[in-house]
Amino acid sequence: MLQERREGSVLWLTLDHPERLNAFKVTDYRAVRLAIAEAAGDPEVRVMVVTGTGRAFSAGADRSLLDATAPAEERSAAGEEFARFLATLADCEKPLIAAVNGLAVGIGVTMLLYFDFVLAAESARFRLPFTALGLAPEAGSSVLLTARGRWDEAMWAMLSSEWIEARRARDMGLVWRLVRDDSLLEESARVAATLAALDPNSVAATKRLMNAGRAEVARRAIDREMAEMGRLMPR
Repeated sequence: MLQERREGSVLWLTLDHPERLNAFKVTDYRAVRLAIAEAAGDPEVRVMVVTGTGRAFSAGADRSLLDATAPAEERSAAGEEFARFLATLADCEKPLIAAVNGLAVGIGVTMLLYFDFVLAAESARFRLPFTALGLAPEAGSSVLLTARGRWDEAMWAMLSSEWIEARRARDMGLVWRLVRDDSLLEESARVAATLAALDPNSVAATKRLMNAGRAEVARRAIDREMAEMGRLMPR
């Protein structure tokens, strides 16, 4: 379930499947994508904030989509929705803020590379588990993560599949700002309000300029990643 609420010109989207650590199924990719796309075209919305409920921001793709226990039709649909989801994030001209409230794994991390600002609770933890699962990186992260900070830190995170503590995630450029757990939503709201008070056309133009060329680089990386994934995924 995706919870949506408006606070003035700020749209809050909350991943609300705590019983499965907000892992993404087909319907979740679709729900978030459609909510962001609709808000992108709504002049009353100026900023979007995404967060989660429970102890996770998102545990990534539902395991059934990775180990081939889900029907082939569902896995195919998930792949299509995943691609549309990424395209929607990449094309959004309004500020996207992530408030990472807990565990972030897989797509729960790689989606953050498309957000303009990532705030994280001090207790948050991150993991890129692809090598541990016998998979390849996803979502263009093979280039987007290295663009955020030190190459060796990004390479270690990808190759080792180790957990990344919040402070290290900030030091490696994945997280913009660390916040006390009990202040995460309040601080995210403050950042959102600051951006929402600015001229929306100027904000959109600035975001387009700052991101110019990045989308094409990410698309080429995604093509390479999908080719590698196709050789590794069970059929």
